[in-house]
Amino acid sequence: MVRKRSWRMTFFVFLLIIVALGVVVPAFAPLPSLSSDSFSRFHYKHEDAQKFEIADDMFWKDRMPFQIIGGDLHYFRVLPEYWEDRLLRAKALGLNTIQTYVPWNLHEPIPRKLVFDGNADLETFLKLCKKLDFLVMLRVGPYICGEWDLGGFPAWLLAIEPALRLRSSDPTFLSLVERWWGDLLPKVAPLLYNNGGPIVMVQIENEYGSYGDDSSYLHHLAMLARRHLGDEVILYTTDGGTRATLEKGTISGDSVYSAVDFSTGEDPWPIFKLQKEFNLPRNSPPLCSEFYTGWLTHWGEKNAKVDAEFTASALRKILSKKGSAVLYMAHGGTNFGFYNGANTGSNESDYKPDLTSYDYDAPIKESGDVDNAKFKALRKVISEFTTAPLPSVPSNNMKAGYGDIKLHNTAFLLDILNFIDPTVVVQSERPVSMEILGQMFGFLLYVSEYAAKGNGSVLSVPKVHDRAQVFILCPSEDNGERPKYVGLIERWSNRAIDLPYLKCVAKISLYILVENMGRVNYGPYMYDRKGILSSVRLDGSILYNWKMLSIPFHNFNEAQRFNPIIQAANSAFIEIFDRKYPKDNLENISKEPAFFSGHFIIDKINNVKDTFISLKGWGKGVAFVNDFNIGRYWPSFGPQCNLYVPAPVLRQGENLVVILELESPHPELVISSVDHPDFSCGSRSSSLHQL
Repeated sequence: MVRKRSWRMTFFVFLLIIVALGVVVPAFAPLPSLSSDSFSRFHYKHEDAQKFEIADDMFWKDRMPFQIIGGDLHYFRVLPEYWEDRLLRAKALGLNTIQTYVPWNLHEPIPRKLVFDGNADLETFLKLCKKLDFLVMLRVGPYICGEWDLGGFPAWLLAIEPALRLRSSDPTFLSLVERWWGDLLPKVAPLLYNNGGPIVMVQIENEYGSYGDDSSYLHHLAMLARRHLGDEVILYTTDGGTRATLEKGTISGDSVYSAVDFSTGEDPWPIFKLQKEFNLPRNSPPLCSEFYTGWLTHWGEKNAKVDAEFTASALRKILSKKGSAVLYMAHGGTNFGFYNGANTGSNESDYKPDLTSYDYDAPIKESGDVDNAKFKALRKVISEFTTAPLPSVPSNNMKAGYGDIKLHNTAFLLDILNFIDPTVVVQSERPVSMEILGQMFGFLLYVSEYAAKGNGSVLSVPKVHDRAQVFILCPSEDNGERPKYVGLIERWSNRAIDLPYLKCVAKISLYILVENMGRVNYGPYMYDRKGILSSVRLDGSILYNWKMLSIPFHNFNEAQRFNPIIQAANSAFIEIFDRKYPKDNLENISKEPAFFSGHFIIDKINNVKDTFISLKGWGKGVAFVNDFNIGRYWPSFGPQCNLYVPAPVLRQGENLVVILELESPHPELVISSVDHPDFSCGSRSSSLHQL
């Protein structure tokens, strides 16, 4: 149901846009019975202690052999209100261990500003795992990968000069890691298994053998972990199951267990044999710590799918010979806000950002659904290797479609920027990056000016991360003309732009709006600053004298604050805006970033359910529901059409949707609330990992 807006609603919507913009700153299954000889070879010093250990090439829990049947489930990709729901579904799948990363950037978004509450309440999540009788394998980084922005590193590391060497024994980098772990590890130490908690293993770094060969760095991390966590907990690494990666990623001599991962469908047992060479004698239980149930998807690709029976058969090959495995992912979840990562190909310009959805084709779907072939196939296999009956399978959570939602153009982004305090504008001879300005996510507007030429000009920006929209405007003409869109410069297809001739008495204003689409999280090009990273050239000559304006919409798990950029954009501005640009004209203007808003009504509290916002017919942008950043949309490129909105974001009564559309709004200015996901949009020209 959609109601006609009042002036009060218009003002309320505008205030929510202000808030949205943020600030300018920065369980184990017993194995079949083993011989008494093999059991007697393992000696225990503390018969009554709660212990988890490795001996005789097996895992042992409280003096009994155990087989890890686990799964990755990331607390930061699920709202806290749904943590227990998702964990119970993992329990019904037959899992007995939860593995999760800890992303540094979630917990320290600004230097020395630690966040361990709300969506970042790690301790509560771990205690919930304990309550539900899960063991935990905790992956503390400092690098995590995980298709997460900058592999979990906080982006403010990229602002430090001289530039840090990430993932190395660079002293400055290590001092920051020491400080971070000095905050993190004492929080988790009371939750180690030997202290009565659920944590049985702690992973150091992640797949380092695929990145570097700085053994001093790895040994230093092991020393730090032991200092904070003691000698009882099992430290481990994870690397690809090849000799080359294990040689570089194993931490030899420090009693750190080496686990492996490999492509689903590969014969696991030759890899487990190789794994033994990199562990101490009789200390190499076969473990695939990332058994891939699906795969990631980038924008512009076909949604990744892995056959259910194929996946289940591959898992059986591991479990049937007493091997252990951790499903990656058991439940993928969602990259809410701006936290999605990206990959690169042969060079840093071959840029591939990840979807907002992190469904991963996992057995527990993005919205928690378990009524699917993969969940059933994997559960059947797991049940063959557990002695106790598995819990009953819960039904899918109820979802609702609340119908079409008519949107209205609330404001143009560039107009809002005309009403700012000049003191928040940064001036520089040349463009500087987001991170140098203390901005970590969102958009950055670069403004300069140039003299008109009769035949126009050619603009080139050799290095832009990641996507820039270019506009020009003659500021001396007070005739209601809008900034003219002249082209797009993309990191992956960088090209010069022809600037048309404008008759203008004064110099022409040049606006370049750059979007940070997610930092690279894997590979050699991880040092991924955002914004304009080179000189800007006009007709071959460097263009100087730039003004820069940060537009950092609040991110997932960030407190909502007023932004000095648009604090001046108050009710007086709305009055000016409405008078100068009537609504009838606004809806005919495209290619200029604009805010659109609308609302829908949920009449009863028991009708508040999960939903999806369908943005088919729109171009590209960011969406907020009740001021919660549900993520990026790009249906014109695909494959994701719909954004997941968990029920805890919604409320009885009026629910407000605000979107920033960057280029091409739906002709009818309509979005829809539907009860299902959809990955059928765009051209889907390629598939990264189809099995």
